[in-house]
Amino acid sequence: MQDCLFCKIIQKKIPARIIHEDDDLLAFEDINPQAPVHILVIPKKHIPTSLDIGPQDHALVGKLFQAAAAIATERGIAERGFRLVMNTNAEAGQTVFHIHLHMLGGRLMQWPPG
Repeated sequence: MQDCLFCKIIQKKIPARIIHEDDDLLAFEDINPQAPVHILVIPKKHIPTSLDIGPQDHALVGKLFQAAAAIATERGIAERGFRLVMNTNAEAGQTVFHIHLHMLGGRLMQWPPG
């Protein structure tokens, strides 16, 4: 997508603090962190919302979760706990329409969230 913020980060047109990259995924620190650890894990393939995930994307979405687990271990929050969130559409808080996992950790998470 031409106007997608995350696609521009993937293309290195916009800088980000990248902590993981492979052929399919990119993970970087959120610029407005809501926890001591707040990392976004995104596919390089542009998929606007979770409603647009098709059968052909199942392995890719699984890789998002695997990458998040590995990053949580690297950051030392896996055993204490962390939260993975994928917002879908505006009312849920999605502001960038390119699917992404928010990985939040490093503090006690409350329920229900905001």
